Amino acid sequence: MNAMIDATHHPELTSWVASANAPGTDFPIQNLPFGRFRLAHDADWRIGVAIGDFVLDVHGAGLVQTQDMNRFMGLGQTARIAVRRALSEGLAVGSSQQTSWAKHLYSQKEVTMGLPCDIRDYTDFYIGIHHATAVGKLFRPDNPLLPNYKWVPIGYHGRASTIQVSGHNFKRPMGQTKAADSEVPTLTPTQRLDFELELGVVIGTPNAQGEPIALDQAQAHVFGVTLFNDWSARDVQAWEYQPLGPFLSKNFASTVSPWMVTLEALAPFRQAFVRDASDPQPLGYLQSLENTQSGAIDIDLEVSLQTEHMRQAGIAPEVISRSNFSQAAYWTIAQLVTHHTVGGCSLSAGDLLGTGTLSGPTPDSAGSLLELSEGGKRAITLKNGEQRTFLRDGDQITLRGVCERPGFRRIGFGECTATVLKA
Repeated sequence: MNAMIDATHHPELTSWVASANAPGTDFPIQNLPFGRFRLAHDADWRIGVAIGDFVLDVHGAGLVQTQDMNRFMGLGQTARIAVRRALSEGLAVGSSQQTSWAKHLYSQKEVTMGLPCDIRDYTDFYIGIHHATAVGKLFRPDNPLLPNYKWVPIGYHGRASTIQVSGHNFKRPMGQTKAADSEVPTLTPTQRLDFELELGVVIGTPNAQGEPIALDQAQAHVFGVTLFNDWSARDVQAWEYQPLGPFLSKNFASTVSPWMVTLEALAPFRQAFVRDASDPQPLGYLQSLENTQSGAIDIDLEVSLQTEHMRQAGIAPEVISRSNFSQAAYWTIAQLVTHHTVGGCSLSAGDLLGTGTLSGPTPDSAGSLLELSEGGKRAITLKNGEQRTFLRDGDQITLRGVCERPGFRRIGFGECTATVLKA
């Protein structure tokens, strides 16, 4: 872990972009996440880096030879680290690049943010053990976790075509549901629409088909981490998921934040990855000293809800859940990458791996309404008196994430937000 920490992480480092030095910013000079943006007259996306309230055109600044994010991501870890260090030096107070780079700096309020890259493929994992346990208890009170859960990172292949960037709203989906007292299902708008608090792991360096990625090389294949909301229609899911798992209940919309926070930026927030002594240890291909010593990442997460009535009344969104990645995840990012490829699967630059719902161990740290409402049995009450078991039309969900540790600068992930529209 310490080998990944360098001058770019120094807490006293400041930028000539004044907003990057504000105590509450998600994007200080120590962060430098990558995303795609365009100006009003642009036809194509540009590679950008967030710095304070601004975005720097990385190609315009002369740091990359392409405006194709996936191509840049595919160049690998060495190229990404070199660009990060050049960005850090060029954006620092006293840099000789200030005059020339200022011409390629744009307010984030004046640009359109796109998906952080072209998402090639999408796999959703299920690594939140508290979520898996809580949901399992709703259906199998005496045996909430299935026998394979603590041995294999469970996942399914999702739908990349309906992943949208933060700020894009979506219609309440239709689907088949079946009431307990009915002999036949019906096609109807979902009545149990839910959010899922997740992180997205974005692949940078590909691997060839048939060549698995070893655990200690897995992180070199990861470009960065985003916030991710995998919206779910719980009533549709309950009817369709056996025997093959989620389908229409998951493929209608997913929302990703526009910024990819690199693993280099996250280096100071690494933690030991520790399993409970009573749990089985992973098979050999999912174990290494490096993964044990620093495989976990300390990321605080929160979910806010703003109803349509709250917006009309000028009431700010209300935090309804707080969680933490390292406390919620039963597997590490490296283990997800390694397991995904162990059978010979090839990953591409731009592939997205969802973590699954990252619920904490307490009721107020649940990462979905399915858990917060105990399967719809207990409504949560907002400060303005409104109640929710599942989402209603006009409800807006916003995910946020931050990393904080004494001796280092706080960094954030921006926002991941979308509003439910009428079916």
